[in-house]
Amino acid sequence: MIENLPPCPKCSCEYTYEMNALVVCPECGHEWVPAEAAAEGGGEAAGERVVRDAVGNVLQDGDTVVVVKALKVKGSPSGIKAGTKVRNIRLVDGVDGHDIDCKVDGFGAMQLKSGVVKKA
Repeated sequence: MIENLPPCPKCSCEYTYEMNALVVCPECGHEWVPAEAAAEGGGEAAGERVVRDAVGNVLQDGDTVVVVKALKVKGSPSGIKAGTKVRNIRLVDGVDGHDIDCKVDGFGAMQLKSGVVKKA
């Protein structure tokens, strides 16, 4: 049995308990293996959502990105061309993988997938 159990990586609750090989949080119900959680840390804070662009760069709020492939837009005869620069993005928990909220010149506000943009 581990004497000092780690706090929950999701909600930071300190009242975690051991159940077989897992550590369980009684507040949020999150279960994890302590050895795997330490190995996954890799410099990034545990529980923090990391959004990466098409080439693997980490994106943050306020970044400028470039669209890497032509995108069709509903209701528009022409889509967004590859190479279009999008400034001041916001990262959101969007629907269906759309995790970037932004304004595209000529199209207005919309959400994009991080897999179709590259950090500028």
